Amino acid sequence: MNKYEMALVLKPIEEAAAKEEFEKISGIITRFEGSIDKVDEWGKRRLAYEIDKLNEGVYYFVTFLAEPSAPKEIESRVRIRENVLRYLIIRVDE
Repeated sequence: MNKYEMALVLKPIEEAAAKEEFEKISGIITRFEGSIDKVDEWGKRRLAYEIDKLNEGVYYFVTFLAEPSAPKEIESRVRIRENVLRYLIIRVDE
């Protein structure tokens, strides 16, 4: 199992809706046998540049363990989520 970190920026939706969206994305990670170590919720922040005419986003940083094939599958599911502005998954070297 490898250690990964995912940065996730959601559209500036209500707090309850953002938590629900994040729970669905967490479910995607666990569906591919990943285990979430740490979740760092930054909340609503101003974006460095405008994306889809939006100036704010809801930020989450997730550290998780998963098999090497999991990030590709997770990205393919996260990419099509309507409320996701940007995401990035990187492998963390120990």
